[in-house]
Amino acid sequence: MSRYAISDIHGCAKTFKALLDKIDFNQQDELFLLGDYIDRGSDSRGVIDHIWKLQNEEFEVNCLRGNHEQMLLDEIEKPSDWYLGEPALLASFEVNKNIDIPKKYIDWMKRLEYYFELDDYILVHAGLNFLRKDPLADLKEMMWVRRWYDQIDRQWLGKRIIVHGHTPTRKTAISDSLKILDHLPVIDIDAGCYYETEGFGNLCAFNLDRRELIFQVSLD
Repeated sequence: MSRYAISDIHGCAKTFKALLDKIDFNQQDELFLLGDYIDRGSDSRGVIDHIWKLQNEEFEVNCLRGNHEQMLLDEIEKPSDWYLGEPALLASFEVNKNIDIPKKYIDWMKRLEYYFELDDYILVHAGLNFLRKDPLADLKEMMWVRRWYDQIDRQWLGKRIIVHGHTPTRKTAISDSLKILDHLPVIDIDAGCYYETEGFGNLCAFNLDRRELIFQVSLD
């Protein structure tokens, strides 16, 4: 059994499936997805449908909420006359407005958790607000915060490591973070899957047990 974390799939369904094949994900493993399943890439619906397929086949897949899911929920709650939604997202659902996305997908997003707290890791989409007495109390910043590493409260964190996404990071920088986890106990695994820029364009899986990174170049 292995535990894996993947973040910021962003509509890259082909790449997501290829990465799962590369890590040989099976029903004895556990997968933690850290949010941002939608937008940017061409097949947001395909990403969610594949997650559901895995769960229906009794694969252990746990899903967090990202800022892009939250933005969509906010837009549907208060629809705008001038903003219909991201074109790639709408095309994947074959609708013209985000309020027309099938209800079952919206209801699923509403049920998504904000963080997972394990014995050895804290998994979150963007990060934690260590300016709060209880960093786990600020749900908004869990989806949005950036540039927070210098605020980490080591005493509060203990021996745990924070794994997150949200901020696209070059493959080399992610690998460098892995080397210093015992010194700086945090790693950003958003490898910018949808970016067509040198150093990005990968989807990353982090093996939580072996502290191993597995990259899949974007196929989308």
